Amino acid sequence: MSSAFKLTLRYISFDQMLFWSSVSGCFTLLVLNQLSSRRLRLKDVNRRSLAASALMGLFNPFLYYLILFKAYDLLEAQVAGTLNYTWPIALVLLSIPFLKQKIKPLSIVAIFISFLGIVIISTNGNLQIFELANPLGVGLAVGSAFFWAIYWILNMKDKREETGKIMLNLFFGSVYILVYLLVTGEGVHIPVREALAGSVYIGLFEMSITFVIWLKALNFSGNTAKVSNLIYLSPFFALFWINLTVGETIRASTVAGLVLIILGIVFQQFTDRKKKGTTMR
Repeated sequence: MSSAFKLTLRYISFDQMLFWSSVSGCFTLLVLNQLSSRRLRLKDVNRRSLAASALMGLFNPFLYYLILFKAYDLLEAQVAGTLNYTWPIALVLLSIPFLKQKIKPLSIVAIFISFLGIVIISTNGNLQIFELANPLGVGLAVGSAFFWAIYWILNMKDKREETGKIMLNLFFGSVYILVYLLVTGEGVHIPVREALAGSVYIGLFEMSITFVIWLKALNFSGNTAKVSNLIYLSPFFALFWINLTVGETIRASTVAGLVLIILGIVFQQFTDRKKKGTTMR
């Protein structure tokens, strides 16, 4: 989706793009919810459900995408998109205070490997100078990963049906971004055709339909781990599409940094599975 973000930002501001994407995603899931046999009904919505979605919608889509889209506005797509893939490492770090999990020495090694990848990407490979290409943009891109990790932890504890739950999250997120636009004095503007098309596309395939397809793939697959491992291929395909559609020349430092980030994530998950296997034995 990095290409879609960057192309759409040529025609619209990052916060307006978030509003129209969130509204599109919410409407899409509303339709899918009505077509589902397990659809969310008004009688199923209670105060607890609304409170949960109000909190989750604050982190995603509001804070997460507001920060991420601003990062894309400041950085090249290859940099912002690659740095955002550090969220599994952020999840490990946040699991310490939120889930009371202890971090192992091997996990520290995995985090260091991914951190080295972040440094290489952020400095465009100029490690001797160690000057960030865009400090604010880099900080936002990496910071967005932590907001996604917080949302992931909240989602782990929420056992509601996925389509209805995410629909409510997007509804509250849309309200938050609307309030943000009104408070900042920007207001809501009808975007030009290219901006509207891009925003709707993001709402459909980034915020709504994609997650439904992903869940179905996990449900129908006999091996969840194999399906989940496909996530490691997506950033490399993303770089290809960025080069093809956005026209960015993919730097060797971006590829090298991405490889290190993915290696750190894989190493972290390998140690977790090894630990579980040892416990079972």
